[in-house]
Amino acid sequence: MKIMFDCRYVRTDRHDGISRYSLELVTALAKLHPVTMLIHDAHQLEVLPSLPFEQISSPTSVREPFVARQVRRFHPDVVVSPMQTMGSIGRSYGLVLTIHDLIYYVNRTPPRQFAWPLRLLWRLYHLSYAPQRLLLRGADQVATISRTTRELMRRNRLTRRPIPIVTNAPDERFRRAVPGQPPERRSLVYMGSFMPYKNVETIARALHELDGWVLHLCSRADEATLERLRALAPDGSIVAHQGVSDTEYLSLLAETTALVTVSRNEGFGLPVIEGMAAGVPVICSDIPVFREIGADAAVFVDPDSPSALARAAHELEDDAVWEARARAGIARAADFTWEASAQSLLEACRSVHEVRSRP
Repeated sequence: MKIMFDCRYVRTDRHDGISRYSLELVTALAKLHPVTMLIHDAHQLEVLPSLPFEQISSPTSVREPFVARQVRRFHPDVVVSPMQTMGSIGRSYGLVLTIHDLIYYVNRTPPRQFAWPLRLLWRLYHLSYAPQRLLLRGADQVATISRTTRELMRRNRLTRRPIPIVTNAPDERFRRAVPGQPPERRSLVYMGSFMPYKNVETIARALHELDGWVLHLCSRADEATLERLRALAPDGSIVAHQGVSDTEYLSLLAETTALVTVSRNEGFGLPVIEGMAAGVPVICSDIPVFREIGADAAVFVDPDSPSALARAAHELEDDAVWEARARAGIARAADFTWEASAQSLLEACRSVHEVRSRP
């Protein structure tokens, strides 16, 4: 069985969620079965594992709806894409697409970095599930990253195809066997974007009830966003790092009281599992996917209550409570590995190949 993995979303500067998911999954899958990568830029090979590859057009090219015409000349048995937008017209091979979340059907604000024509198309696309259903008809299976998202897909009848679960997992550099010492200075770490559904404003407001605490914002934000958040919080309580490396991120986690995220919607929530793996207590919003991922290790709060968040943070000032939460997080994070995710994906590929090989 010849498997090809679509690595065209892997970034060469700094990974976003899809880029890291692609890189980690193709690396783990290649340890279980031979894999050929699909790339669109030779510079991607600088960050990808040393595997066979073929170069095709960019996933943002106008040729994308017909990309199968390029791929089929390589004679794959199954192609895996970490996104759902890979073109399938004219394909002669098995295809596994991936959906990470359905966030933008509820929160329709497009990413701010998009040009206005793309923002308009984004809004139009998410007015109905019909375009998504049409895309997914081109796949043999549609993977997703959590049971919560799979249930939403089924509830909204996005596909009749099998939906394997291929979860995210923390980078091995984040894993600790035991937690460190509770930090002397009280602080919170937030890793993520500043889209409206991320609800970072609740964290900023909670700082009024956390005297002397500091909130570290790890991701890049425009000045207007930072001014708005600083206006909601006590003076000097927000530190904006404007992007951090993995090494810097780990250093912040090693010195913080808790990682916090009170998003109203997520497909998985990678920072939650990264924080737990690093031996840091996690405070997160009480939404289904965080219940699924955090289980009994995370502390859950009402995302609309700054006071609830502040109370949860104050409880972690007790060193025994902090250590218990940190140990529970390490144990929970051990359930999420790229090896297990790759095994689930390989089983999906084998199933697709078996069905397509029947006479």
